[in-house]
This record gives sequence, structure tokens and C-alpha cells, in this order.
Amino acid sequence: MELSERLSLLSKFLPEDAQFADIGSDHAYLPVSFCQKHPEARAIAGEVNEGPLRSAQSEITRQELEDRVEARLGDGLEVLENGEVNAVVIAGMGGPLIASILDKGKDKLEGVQRLLLQPNIHAVAVRRWLEEHGFCLVHEEILEENGHVYEILIADRHADESLYSEENKEVEMWLGPLLMKQKAAPFMKKWESHLNNRERILKQLELSSQNQEEKKRELTREIGQLKEVLYNEYRKGE
Repeated sequence: MELSERLSLLSKFLPEDAQFADIGSDHAYLPVSFCQKHPEARAIAGEVNEGPLRSAQSEITRQELEDRVEARLGDGLEVLENGEVNAVVIAGMGGPLIASILDKGKDKLEGVQRLLLQPNIHAVAVRRWLEEHGFCLVHEEILEENGHVYEILIADRHADESLYSEENKEVEMWLGPLLMKQKAAPFMKKWESHLNNRERILKQLELSSQNQEEKKRELTREIGQLKEVLYNEYRKGE
């Protein structure tokens, strides 16, 4: 089975013998593909609606993987039993929704050593949740596929060193501590578009007769931070 570039990249960070859950599994493509390639792996495909659940079950049956991949109906991490998996994948949702799923089901994360997360928007919400709940961001990737830019966040329960610096932690939470150093083409495209949008809004506010000084200060600060990261050399700790 051929996965999308986004899911294929995400799967590279799963251990070959992973016992993992894919929450919001979208036809169980990732669990099926991974278990086809790795005989020791087992997976649970979680779906919140009956339609996608049936699609996932059909795909599992079609690929003859019923002994190692199971589709379950439930909201978020409630499809899991405690200690059942050692890794969890949540991909293709907004950052605040991913953070909410993790928070509501945090009692089900006992025994989970790795989280593989792909927020479509507002990745900062995911990074904040990880930092506040004992998961250390260990790797980040960014890619563009079919006109969309995706961020992939990999977090482990333990890590030797934090990717964040004390001096720039807020900006790093927002943009990604590794991504803002690497400045890959999709990163530049995403945040240059965001910068242009903020500059356009600020210009409109400056022409407005309404008193919005606080909003203008916030936009000016955000614009300055983006310009510093995008167009100046950035190093951790500076």
C-alpha cells in the first residue's frame, strides 16, 4: 500500500515492533501499511464515527491483517486500555483538537513512550501540551504536499536534552525549535505568507479611525519576531 508523503514520513518514526494506536485513522491506511512492512508490529485504528470505522475494517480485512490490526469505535483515546500501546499517532487535525484529545485521554497514556503528531494548524497548542505533560519534543519535520504545508512533531516521554532555549522559548514554541533553525522551503513559504498577512492587517489598522493600539502593538511584535527568524541567522541560546 502506498501512503501519502505525509503519512509515510510520519511512519518512519515508529519503532519496527511498535504496538501503536492511530487515532482518527482514516481508513486504517497507516496501521495497515506499517504492519504489512513490519511483521512484529500491531496496531489499533481508532475512529469516532461508524462510516470511517467500517471503511477501516474493510481495509484491514482486504489486506488480511485482522490478527494484527483492529479497528475500534470511540472518541479519541477512549478506544485504548491502559498499557495497551507504546506509541500513539494523531494526524490530520488542528493543533488545539490534538491537544484536547491528549488531555482528555491522558490517563490512557500510561506506558506510551512516543507520540507522533501532525497538526494541520496551530502546532503551538501541541507543543505547549507536550511541554506541560512530561513529553519531550525530540524531532520535527515540515513538508508540503498537494499545496498544503504540514508539521510533524515527535515527542518521547524522556529525552536527554530539551530542544528549547530559555531565551527564545516562546518563539520556539510558536514556530518550532528545529524548524526555525533549519528554515526549509515549506517553513519559509508558510511563515512568509503569515508575515505578509500580518503586515496587511497592521496597515489596515493604521488607516482605521478606531483606537486599536493594543492590537497594533501585538501585530508589530509578531511581525518583528517573524522577520528576525526568517531573515536573520538563528542559533539556540542567542
